[in-house]
Amino acid sequence: MNRKMANRKLIRLSQLKSKLSTENLEEIDWVTFGVIVKKVTPQSANNGRTFSIWRLNDLRDLNECVSLFLFGEVHKEHWKTDQGTV
Repeated sequence: MNRKMANRKLIRLSQLKSKLSTENLEEIDWVTFGVIVKKVTPQSANNGRTFSIWRLNDLRDLNECVSLFLFGEVHKEHWKTDQGTV
């Protein structure tokens, strides 16, 4: 993990909103980690394609969640991922 994180900045999900307003994250090599705290049943978009929505949290502040929308191949590959997975 130390090798993978070398020269990267860890931004907690609960800090993401404030960091987006104060830093230009496009110029930083950053990573975040999240736990799937809620999964919405896969849904169909207007174009007929199926997608998933996950609510992610870093378990620091349970009121601060990030919604992650999974489309296309990502949805097909990961929609069965269990709630509670990091």
